[in-house]
Amino acid sequence: MTERLDQADYRDDILRLLFTCCHPELPATQQIALALRIVSGLSVKQIARAFLVNEKAMEQRITRAKARIAAAGIPFDTPGPVERAERLGLVLAMIYLVFNEGYSASGEDIAARQPLCNEAIRLGRLLLRMFPAEPEVMGLAALMLLQHARSSARFDATGDIILLEVQDRARWSRPMIAEGLALVDKALRHRSPGSYQLQAAIAALHARATSADETDWQQIDVLYAMLEQITPSPVITLNRAVAVSKAYGAEAALALVEPLAKSLDGYFNFHGVRGAFLMQLGRTSAARDAFNRAIALARSGAEAAHIRRHLDRLESEAVRQVEAVTSP
Repeated sequence: MTERLDQADYRDDILRLLFTCCHPELPATQQIALALRIVSGLSVKQIARAFLVNEKAMEQRITRAKARIAAAGIPFDTPGPVERAERLGLVLAMIYLVFNEGYSASGEDIAARQPLCNEAIRLGRLLLRMFPAEPEVMGLAALMLLQHARSSARFDATGDIILLEVQDRARWSRPMIAEGLALVDKALRHRSPGSYQLQAAIAALHARATSADETDWQQIDVLYAMLEQITPSPVITLNRAVAVSKAYGAEAALALVEPLAKSLDGYFNFHGVRGAFLMQLGRTSAARDAFNRAIALARSGAEAAHIRRHLDRLESEAVRQVEAVTSP
C-alpha cells in the first residue's frame, strides 16, 4: 500500500506540496494561509476573503508563518503515509478554499477563476485514490462536484446572479451530479458524519429535487443543525436560516440571524439575507437599510446588481401603496 501511494497516487506536485506545508510546528491557520499563497497561487486578498479578515491581517499571518519556519529551521520534507493521514484534514480545508475562490467568482472574473474549481476537483479525485475508504474525502469530492454541476445555470448572459430556486435545472451537469450523489451515498454508509459529508448531503437534496418547490427544506434544516454541532460557525447558522425561512417562515429565520450581527457585520451575504427576511415580513425601512449595507460590501458588480433588484422591488411596492391610497 505504501509503495503504491508513493509511486503512483502521490506524484502530483501540487498535492505533495499541500501536504508538505501542513507541518505540525505551524498553527493551523498559518499552515493553510501559507499553502494557499505559495502552493495554490492565491493572492493575499483572495485568502483574506476566504478567512473573513482584512488583507493586512492576512499578510501578517503569512509573514509570521514564513518567519517561524526560518527561525525554527523546520524541515519541509515530503511527509510519509502516517504524516499524510495526520495532515489530511488541513489539506481538505485548503482544497475547499481553493474551490470556493473559483466558485464565488462572478461577472468578468468567472472565466479567469473557473480553473480553480476544476483544479480543486482534480485534487479531490487524487485524494480519493490515496484515501479510498475515508468518508470525509468522499464528502468533499461530492460537495465540489454537486456545487460545480450548477455552474452553467448560476449566471445569466450578462453575468447577473440567478438564484438557486429559479435556475434552469436542465442546465445542471447530470454526469457531475451522478458522480457526486454516488460519493455521498457511499460516504454516509460509513455512519461517521463529518462536515464535508453533511454539506454534500445538503447539496444532494438540492440536486435530487426536480424543482425548487420539491426541495426538502426541513431535512436541509436538520442537516445544517447537525453541521452547527460539528463545526459551529456564524456563516453556517446564516445558511441554516435560509432553510428555516423556506421551511418555517421569515420570522423564525430572522430570529436565527439577528444574533449574528456583530460577528458578520462586514459580510455581504449577512446583510443581503437579513434584508430579504425583513422584506418578506413587510419591514420595508429596515430591509432598505440592510440592502444598502449589503451593496456597500458587495465584492462584484453582480452582487451589487442582485441587491439593487431588491431595492427596486421595495421602491415599486412603495409607489403602488401610495397610488392605492391616493387613487379616487
